[in-house]
Amino acid sequence: MKLLGFDIGGTKCAAVTALWDGEEITIQERIALPTDHTVPGEEMAARLFSIADELLDVAPDAIGISCGGPLDTARGIVLSPPNLPTWQNVPITALAEAHFGVSAHLENDANASALAEWRFGAGRGYKNLVFLTFGTGLGAGLILDGRLYRGANGNAGEVGHVRLRKDGPMGYGKCGSFEGFCSGGGIAQLARELGEAASVEGRTPSYWRGGEVTAHAVAEAARAGDETAREVFRLSAECLGDGLSLLVDILNPEAIVIGSIYARCEDLLADGARRALIREALPNAAEVLRILPAALGDGIGDYAAIAAAIL
Repeated sequence: MKLLGFDIGGTKCAAVTALWDGEEITIQERIALPTDHTVPGEEMAARLFSIADELLDVAPDAIGISCGGPLDTARGIVLSPPNLPTWQNVPITALAEAHFGVSAHLENDANASALAEWRFGAGRGYKNLVFLTFGTGLGAGLILDGRLYRGANGNAGEVGHVRLRKDGPMGYGKCGSFEGFCSGGGIAQLARELGEAASVEGRTPSYWRGGEVTAHAVAEAARAGDETAREVFRLSAECLGDGLSLLVDILNPEAIVIGSIYARCEDLLADGARRALIREALPNAAEVLRILPAALGDGIGDYAAIAAAIL
């Protein structure tokens, strides 16, 4: 089965082709281009379709499209994602179907990533699975009883909006949110706050330069033994465990697969998260849970787009 996928993001967009035999997926080719925020979404979509034409030697059997929300997946419309300001009510599936002559399916990027890890990655074999992005932001995709769960109007899985603490770094428009503590931007905010306080006390952290702070720099400092950096990750890990405990108590999943920063920083986050989870969650639900780093790595966007084609 020949599949075509489109990964639409605020920084770049990509077209990717793959072969699927019902069990194994083989990514074939990929072309990416920068997202142009000066043109309407329809024009950007046309550019994507044009580069896809270069990849295709035969017509695809199905098309998957992965994009950040908000979306109307039932009608295949990109509504108004904050990272895609010129994509206003773009009927992306209708446009794709008209261009390629085959069916297309649009899926929220967190849901598509959950499908990808479930079909091709760390989540294989599980019927009840939660995927957490833990990247620029924090979102979740839910596989429940062997099916993707979207909720009443497609908003299921927006766990980053849950408030975990009265105060804390800002994420998803809310201080102290799950996203605030467990995202790249949130970790950077927390590191700046603790770095300023430590510097005033004469304990300037090694990652602190008075300017931009990144989660990557804080992680490297933590691994080198910097006390402030280690405290940042201790707090993030504790809040991760608290957030996971809510998911465990409500959904009772077999596995929670966590991507991006967690997958790269499992050594700094896993133990603390597990301790908090055990402290907060129902014991019999926590016992059956596995917390796994995502397996698809930096290629998850490609796999997510393809997974949306075979929903």
